[in-house]
Amino acid sequence: MSATVLVVEDESAIQELIAYNLRNAGYTAVCTNSAEQAAAMVNEVLPDLVLLDWMLPGKSGIELARSLRRDPRTKPIPVIMLTARVDERDKVIGLETGADDYVTKPFSPRELIARIKAVLRRSLPEASDEILDIGGVQINPMTHRVTVTDLNDGTHEKELLLSPTEYRLLYFLMAHAERVHTRAQLLDRVWGDHVFVEDRTVDVHIRRLRKALDVAGKADLVQTVRGAGYRFSTRGESEL
Repeated sequence: MSATVLVVEDESAIQELIAYNLRNAGYTAVCTNSAEQAAAMVNEVLPDLVLLDWMLPGKSGIELARSLRRDPRTKPIPVIMLTARVDERDKVIGLETGADDYVTKPFSPRELIARIKAVLRRSLPEASDEILDIGGVQINPMTHRVTVTDLNDGTHEKELLLSPTEYRLLYFLMAHAERVHTRAQLLDRVWGDHVFVEDRTVDVHIRRLRKALDVAGKADLVQTVRGAGYRFSTRGESEL
């Protein structure tokens, strides 16, 4: 699943270089050259990561990072600071604002992409290209194929035909296996921030997902936790 990276960089050549490498790596790059415009963009749609230059015209990158961390809605967004400042004190200041990593200019595009992947792997495992294989269900984000091992014979594999939303829902639940997510959390992370749909929409897609998994006897992997939400688990049964 492609992650969206908001690039906040006022030097056009560097901005274009970063965007080019992000797209080549399979990410969606959204660019701006000011903290003010970045704040407006984040207010509309949450990115999966912010790559933030320290020195910007007007409001600085440090100020934007601090404001992102103060707002409960934007606090979880990973931030990587990108700057020409190499002094250790500056690095400490950047990290103390809540930045997840700090990359100095000039930088290697390959190293930058590796840093981005590492941060996203920790904060957003569903955005990686890692194949997940849990409880006989395998999901490949590169091919968007979902296969299940038939519970009846233990060897025969079946490919599931899922809608795009069901696919995203399954990958998110598997990427966070054993963790319980509320309907609101699932709507934000699977449907997207600022998408206004009923909470019960999640229930409908959970039922569809279970029905698809049931062809191989795997419906119980998607569990209801009474009064809390849903989880993907190989342990126990749904608390219906």
